[in-house]
Amino acid sequence: MLSMKREEWQKKRVGVLMGGMSAEREVSLSSGRAILEALQKLGYEAYAVEADEELPFRLREKKIAVAFIGLHGRLGEDGAIQGLLESMRIPYTGSGILSSALAMNKVVSRKIFMENGLPVPRHRVLKKGEEKKLDLSTLPFPLPVVVKPSQEGSSVGVTIVSEDRQLLPALKQAWAYDADILVEEFIKGREIQVGILDDVPLGAIEIVPKVQFYSYEAKYTEGLADHLLPAPLPKPDYDRALHLGLQAHCLLGCEGATRVDHLYQGQGGFVLLEVNTLPGMTALSLLPEIAKGAGTDFPGLVERILWGARLKIPARRPQAPVFLPPRAQRAKRKKGKA
Repeated sequence: MLSMKREEWQKKRVGVLMGGMSAEREVSLSSGRAILEALQKLGYEAYAVEADEELPFRLREKKIAVAFIGLHGRLGEDGAIQGLLESMRIPYTGSGILSSALAMNKVVSRKIFMENGLPVPRHRVLKKGEEKKLDLSTLPFPLPVVVKPSQEGSSVGVTIVSEDRQLLPALKQAWAYDADILVEEFIKGREIQVGILDDVPLGAIEIVPKVQFYSYEAKYTEGLADHLLPAPLPKPDYDRALHLGLQAHCLLGCEGATRVDHLYQGQGGFVLLEVNTLPGMTALSLLPEIAKGAGTDFPGLVERILWGARLKIPARRPQAPVFLPPRAQRAKRKKGKA
């Protein structure tokens, strides 16, 4: 739908999907409101759409022609909403079903990265109830370790474990969000995040948290982290960050706007953490800041993302075989012989 003119887009009813039912609901509401305001100021016929159990009804009721996904976390960022929109034949922003699911699942996405030579932290996967199988002394990396759910964002459920006694509470907290969790090595490095739009790296930003790590609180509380844009890296390392980010984005088959998170250890040493297929669009979010540094203001970024909305699965309506009862089948055969 990129070939459409702005005037054509402005005739379409755009539904900004926000809220949702994940642990990141409040962040999604902030992102959604900002997106909605930007679209309306640009002259688009945009409406807020709460993404709860009644979402299909709301989309039909409001006659939504295009969905701008402003959701984060489960049932929004993991392919679920994307599948619903595909089945309703409503074009939508961002990545498709499979790419969204792969990026959301850190266990699976890291396997893909490792198989393609991209650097990731050493880690071990635990399923719910396997706490007795974990002996910290047998891990190939020492304390501290990071415990995190496989399928959450915004650092939800993440704990840094520095002592043995902290492990069990950390596991229980992570398992409250997901059946699969990762116990990974703690890497002391600089947080570098790369913004990508339509398969083009926009730039890299460095986050300097004023707390132990870039936690949920630090991400959404003003003053708890400094943002350095562009990330103050040597030119070869800066370019490598952009290249790694784009590689990860493309390996998962992502589309639209993504944000790729790295840790930088100096002298070209990067570790890839994850790809966010629906980056935050709040006042403190990083993708809008990176885009602004590249010359695209927030309304312009929102509009660019909207223009990439499409269905990823072609419409195929093969004619289903018609079932005939035995008597009708015999009659049809007799007619054919005649």
